[in-house]
Amino acid sequence: MQLQNAISQSISQALQTLFNLSVDASQISLQPTRKEFAGSFTFVTFPYTKQLGKGPEQIGQALGEYLKEHAPEVKDFNVVKGFLNLEVKEAEWLRLFKELMQNRAYGQAEPSGRNIMVEYSSPNTNKPLHLGHLRNNFLGYSVAEILKANGHNVMKVNLVNDRGIHICKSMLAYQKQGNGETPESSGIKGDHLVGKYYVLFDKAYKEQIDELVAQGMDKEEAKKKAPLMLEAQEMLKKWEAGDEQTVELWKLMNSWVYAGFDQTYRNIGVDFDKFYYESGTYMLGKERVEEGLQKEVFFRKENGSVWVDLADEGLDEKLLLRADGTSVYITQDLGTAELKYNDFPYDESVYVVADEQNYHFQVLKATLKKLGKSYAEGIYHLSYGMVDLPSGKMKSREGTVVDADELVQEMIDTARQQTEELGKIEGFTPEQAQELYHTLALGALKYFLLKVDPKKRMLFNPQESIDFRGNTGPFIQYTHARIAAILRKASEMGIVAEATSFEGVANLHEAEQEVIVQLVNYPEVVKEAGNLYAPSVIGNYAYELAKAYNRFYQEISIFNETDEQARNFRIALSAMVARLIRESMGLLGINVPERM
Repeated sequence: MQLQNAISQSISQALQTLFNLSVDASQISLQPTRKEFAGSFTFVTFPYTKQLGKGPEQIGQALGEYLKEHAPEVKDFNVVKGFLNLEVKEAEWLRLFKELMQNRAYGQAEPSGRNIMVEYSSPNTNKPLHLGHLRNNFLGYSVAEILKANGHNVMKVNLVNDRGIHICKSMLAYQKQGNGETPESSGIKGDHLVGKYYVLFDKAYKEQIDELVAQGMDKEEAKKKAPLMLEAQEMLKKWEAGDEQTVELWKLMNSWVYAGFDQTYRNIGVDFDKFYYESGTYMLGKERVEEGLQKEVFFRKENGSVWVDLADEGLDEKLLLRADGTSVYITQDLGTAELKYNDFPYDESVYVVADEQNYHFQVLKATLKKLGKSYAEGIYHLSYGMVDLPSGKMKSREGTVVDADELVQEMIDTARQQTEELGKIEGFTPEQAQELYHTLALGALKYFLLKVDPKKRMLFNPQESIDFRGNTGPFIQYTHARIAAILRKASEMGIVAEATSFEGVANLHEAEQEVIVQLVNYPEVVKEAGNLYAPSVIGNYAYELAKAYNRFYQEISIFNETDEQARNFRIALSAMVARLIRESMGLLGINVPERM
């Protein structure tokens, strides 16, 4: 940024000197030069043609000549239509490289004083995590880490959906068919065991619907009147009334699920600062509903249900409380929003939830505004697209949902196969090899899910994600391992590559300069990713950096270089690339191996 600011200042002076046009340097925008043209930064002259009464090329030529003579950073220029491409002097790149190399906090912004809460994962305690949860967890964790790098105070939270009719469905099926089965007695992971009973409920429920329809009942009516659904609704009422037997079963089955979730979270490398549970927030939500009735911003219908009219906000009427007094999702979300704010007075509360809930969060924000809550403005829905799989790939018994644990194991098996075929584990103990497979599998999975803009629906191809070539996590991980080997060799040779060890370097190879340009861009990339809540920006950066380094590695000798200072510079450059690959991939929640 310092370099761009200096060049912008010089362009501002040039416009004033040459054309008597006053433009503040902060209003002058530079963009990276396209790869097919010489230069590092490009200034677009088209917007100034009317003001100056000159053609864009004429303006560019005049500015270029002025900058080449007066701007200490500019080496040369070329003009392509209305684009002034500026080449930066090698000495300037070297100076910048030395500065960033000595900056231990490079890429970390100054403290902003802003509090941001990021809520992600939000699983239901009636089934295990699936592929969609993986994108959610990886996205939430990464966004939180990127916001931290931007200087914000960040709290990572998980709101567990541990109550409601869906939970009662698993409980009811277990009550009827469980026969005392436990994770220990069955050998089934706790969340998978509870999910098994959710599936059993669904199967029996559909059979009852079919029977009622066969008897002449309308299908929608049959869904409401099926005995199992009525029993589940009765169980929910008992739970909300604190029925001892119902609550004990709920606690037991949830404990199994939590143990299973914890295992999955550890395995995929995500964590949380705090857990919230809907069972602990829905009562506060009911209080907010009562508050809205008293303020007359909510209304009660004849059947006793409570609603809010959001027509003024371009929305419609929204149910806040059922006629039987039981809560709905929005009820507990009203309570959770307040509880979260009381715990961590946030400037912003980011909800990482799939785009199918876009309307829900519009309603939540508008409803809190109706209640006059100051924190309503801080609510931000980080909406993301769903994940699809190639047809027939790794589908679960239901045929539609891909289990997260099974997918991770499949990725580990694929990493093992690929790595062994490429012979990249020579000298590894079995434990080290297993750790490498896990690192590569999670790197492939996370990178593939995060390199796409969050808003886009995406297709996940497991085999493609773990390729060691192309825009993949393992390609970037392998680049880091390659550099780590170079640095180990340098250390064995007693080479300490510090800024003072290459003071005499004056000439840069084009590939070396390209790597430095990537390194210099890092803080701006982190800033952009934070502003957009987009880990994909970081993923693209890590790939471009690795690609630039691999070009450098192929074209330029390091240890065969006879000029000692040039060799030291290349080792220092390698070390800085490794550092930023580690840091950028770390912002994605991805580890990089030292050896492969």
